Amino acid sequence: MTEPAVDVSHDGGSPGDPTPRGLDLDRLAGWLAAHRPELADGPLRASLITGGKSNLTYLLHCGGRELVLRRPPLGHVLATAHDMAREHLVIAALAPTAVPVPEAVLLCVDPAVIGAPFYLMSRVPGEVLRTRAQTDPLTAGQRRDLAWAMMDTLAALHTVDPAEVGLADFGRPEGYLGRQVRRWAGQLDRSRSRELPGVDELRDALAASVPEGANAGRIVHGDYRLDNLLTTVDPVSVRAVLDWEMATLGDPLADLGLLLTYWDVLGDSDLAEGNPVADGLGPRAGFPTGGELIARYADRSGVDVGPLHWHLALGCFKLAVICEGIHYRHTLGQTLGGGFDRIGDMVTPLVEHGLRAVRGN
Repeated sequence: MTEPAVDVSHDGGSPGDPTPRGLDLDRLAGWLAAHRPELADGPLRASLITGGKSNLTYLLHCGGRELVLRRPPLGHVLATAHDMAREHLVIAALAPTAVPVPEAVLLCVDPAVIGAPFYLMSRVPGEVLRTRAQTDPLTAGQRRDLAWAMMDTLAALHTVDPAEVGLADFGRPEGYLGRQVRRWAGQLDRSRSRELPGVDELRDALAASVPEGANAGRIVHGDYRLDNLLTTVDPVSVRAVLDWEMATLGDPLADLGLLLTYWDVLGDSDLAEGNPVADGLGPRAGFPTGGELIARYADRSGVDVGPLHWHLALGCFKLAVICEGIHYRHTLGQTLGGGFDRIGDMVTPLVEHGLRAVRGN
């Protein structure tokens, strides 16, 4: 969250003042004045934070503070995939735990204000590591320590008792894995714009072999990876876990399977070079292997990791669907920032690897 690409201001002047796409500063300023007057004291400035591939994120300067605003993407939005109230709820609940999250400041569910629901959170100092240009200068020790901090943070999340933080009703753990398959199959159908060989076979194979889910009932992030963390490298630390839009109660192995999809499937293949979601990740970038990550996580969490091949296959299917949805929005001109033109190329290799994984290979 460190690369503002668009910088505009609003000082209550003429209606023609420029505004960043997806953020109506005039309406936002009026809403803040009505709900949090101290945040509307003085000029309101906003910059689009680039690098994300889903929800839109802006840095706001308001009332002498720096805050971050999150809203869904423009145009084609998959149902339940960009739930701002959900993100706001979970980071507020996790504030007193060992899981580092930004402060939840304010939620607006009225789409009339800026065109979509949004929420405000505190800005946390740190860097999002997502490219080899960022990770190559790190020492071997820093890469190892970052990987361990990433896994220790995931273990901390999965050991939080949902009931103790007010999230007992945050999701329905029973049948979670089967619902995941059906949910992402439905998202796929709403994002189809071209032929995708093997994707229906992968969907059917997952649906026919859903495991018991003995670990169900933990808080699941839904898209846990290195570049959804704000980190520091001197000293190495995880300052905040970001992007909680798909969080729920479910099986923690779903988080682990998706992380390994980013780490080993994408991060240790030719797909990694210059890839907008895996360029700085995985063994090819000098980080520990997926097997080492699993061992670290199992030691810290006490979760029985068991056979992960089904969860890895689910991770491949889920990421393929996400990438296809982003590809579809890109073809419609509804993405902001760069790096979207290659997202669609990832779908077929992910499907192929998912098919191998679901067969136990």
